[in-house]
Amino acid sequence: MTGTQRTALVISAHAADFVWRCGGAIALHAKQGVKVTVACLSFGERGESARLWKEGKTLAEVKAIRHAEAEAAAKILGVHQLECFDLGDYPLQMTRADKDRLVDLIRAVQPAFMLSHSQYDPYNTDHMYTTQVVMECRMIAQGWGHNPGQTVLGAPQLYLFEPHQTEQMGWKPDTFLDISSVWDRKRAAMEEMQGQAHLWDYYTRVAQQRANHFKRNSGGQSGGRDCTHAEAFQSVFPRTVDAL
Repeated sequence: MTGTQRTALVISAHAADFVWRCGGAIALHAKQGVKVTVACLSFGERGESARLWKEGKTLAEVKAIRHAEAEAAAKILGVHQLECFDLGDYPLQMTRADKDRLVDLIRAVQPAFMLSHSQYDPYNTDHMYTTQVVMECRMIAQGWGHNPGQTVLGAPQLYLFEPHQTEQMGWKPDTFLDISSVWDRKRAAMEEMQGQAHLWDYYTRVAQQRANHFKRNSGGQSGGRDCTHAEAFQSVFPRTVDAL
């Protein structure tokens, strides 16, 4: 998990998604020396900024506020690079050129692993659309015939972070990450998301619940140690190991 050259890539549909769902993973790996790049495809300005609209803000103002929140949260978490695509949301739609831009970013980062949304989300189709595009762009980035001369992508694991209403999404976690040592950073980053303050305590409770699951499964793997906060992920591809 360490190494100054190791990289990771998070693809977030909206400006706050990377904070709620994998802020702990970002902070933990950044602390370990991993360079974590976050791609925000939109600011969530239309569908995830209700409080700002109720205050009478304009579209430009909402976008500027959400952008600033994402930048502040990314700084707290130790994000190496924040790329904001500004593609709009509700619905999020990507052209061929937008996808090529994401492919270029994937190849530039050469991530050891990637993180994005669950594959199914009937409450927010922007989320599952994002992961569909991520899987497509991961495939394209591996193709030698796409922009010959660029360094092609290897085979990074794609972890799907926890959706908001887990039981409805067909999402089954198989990886639990202890984020206790960086929980204070994640909570501080969440509190930068003023437009969605109602989620601060919700995602605190999620992290505490996942800590319990980490502890229940950690004997023999993580020494059965205590854990106060954790994040859960579902891996898409097989993992290759040298020992069990």
